[in-house]
Amino acid sequence: MVVAALDGYLQQTRAELARHDTERTAFVNDLLTGRAEPGSLAERAHRYGIRLSATHTVLVARASRLTADLIHRVDAALAARFGEGNILTTLREGDLVCISAGGLRGIGAELAHLLLAELGADGWQVAVGRPHPGLHGLATSLDEARNALDHAAKLGFTAPVLNAADLLVFPVLLRDRDAITDLVTTVLGPLTTARGGAQPYLDTLTVLFDNQGNHTATARQMHLSVRAVTYRLDRIHHLTGYHPNEATQRFTLHAAVLGARLLGWPDGAAAAGAP
Repeated sequence: MVVAALDGYLQQTRAELARHDTERTAFVNDLLTGRAEPGSLAERAHRYGIRLSATHTVLVARASRLTADLIHRVDAALAARFGEGNILTTLREGDLVCISAGGLRGIGAELAHLLLAELGADGWQVAVGRPHPGLHGLATSLDEARNALDHAAKLGFTAPVLNAADLLVFPVLLRDRDAITDLVTTVLGPLTTARGGAQPYLDTLTVLFDNQGNHTATARQMHLSVRAVTYRLDRIHHLTGYHPNEATQRFTLHAAVLGARLLGWPDGAAAAGAP
């Protein structure tokens, strides 16, 4: 009798949690797409402590092992830390999506800390959109966070927490795709004529810029000698007319390298054979 009662209670509890998750996910979807009727949306938002006219920030965490139970634990921990009325966390399209009140600080770091404890050091990344007001601002902040993760994947950025405000140059670069394509092919195109193709030289420039122009650090990361790095940079200068050590040419060359990484250029170029 007692066992049956406990089983019934557990089943009811699981059903309540499942219903709560379904309603929560549906609300977040309606909130971020703006498809729901405004009056109904405002009423549901009040239930979750969200004021549609206020400023909010959207965070997105991308990982391969996100589960409903993990989302529950993260949501409870964030709510305990920042207040239930300031945080709304759910699983949306495979990503963890967290809506927070716009003035709160430290949520990105706290979310990263929780994911580190749940998933370990690898296989996840958090992006923080900029704070925006109103219903449209929620969708904008979400897009910024998701785009930051997409750009980071293309560019090989591995920082655990990305701020969309720090990556605004990349949407600018991609806004005029013809212009960035022209920049890449004009500045870096001659590298395709080198023995081994453009990729080894592009990789060298990428690592060099990631190391703020430090030849020794670049050589160490690429498992090359400093002399080999210097040789590659001289070849780049000979072929393209640009050298990263020239202050007036560094920005153009760096922009072209970033553009190449965003575009996936050069497609299928040989990555071996350069000295």
